[in-house]
Amino acid sequence: MGSLGKEEQSEQRKPRFLCLHGFRTSGEIMKKQIYKWPQFVLDKMDLIFLDAPFPAEGKSEVEGIFDPPYYEWFQFDKDFVEYRNFDECLAYIEECMIKHGPIDGLMGFSQGAILSAALPGLQAKGIDLKKVPKIKFLIIIGGAMFRAASVAEKAYSSPIDCPSLHFLGETDFLKPYGITLLDSFINPTVIHHPKGHTVPRLDEKSLKIALDFLEIIQHKLSAEEPSSTPEEDDINLINS
Repeated sequence: MGSLGKEEQSEQRKPRFLCLHGFRTSGEIMKKQIYKWPQFVLDKMDLIFLDAPFPAEGKSEVEGIFDPPYYEWFQFDKDFVEYRNFDECLAYIEECMIKHGPIDGLMGFSQGAILSAALPGLQAKGIDLKKVPKIKFLIIIGGAMFRAASVAEKAYSSPIDCPSLHFLGETDFLKPYGITLLDSFINPTVIHHPKGHTVPRLDEKSLKIALDFLEIIQHKLSAEEPSSTPEEDDINLINS
């Protein structure tokens, strides 16, 4: 029985994250950014990297650093209060969650982080993501809140009660907005790093915080998952 228990433990399902990249980048670019983290950290997650639904409509800030093509999730005005193709973006994310499901959480950077942080609230209000299970976990890297009242009043009106890990860069131009975003979450976990608007490497301190967070969400996921089917229970009973 002991060996069977070890086998079941080793085969437990890892939390699956849909990864939403930054503005005018791509899923492949975000993969390269995230894969700066140690492999033993990455091995604790099942990561699905998407390309946003719309080709970039202007110059990308990563041009010359990362190869094209580049994509954007939706378009916005200079004050970030009017959005274009926003509903189409949400429908696309829901389709991807169905296609790659079961999706347990979202990991977002920059524009993808702003989206990721708002989606649990929109889902809880029954506005979007109606066809998929509840978003359980969030990893927000360089995020902020939506400024448009039409979105913000729905996304943040109630405290967001799911485990969340937030990366705040000391010189990130979005840091003040990322700090404000924390107020919308119940017991957010925060990693402070000295860099700017980027996906940082994990130093000794941030590595421990990240690993502790991943251990918590793995425990929550394992507690929710049925340990075995009725047929497997019968087999285990016979073998015992």
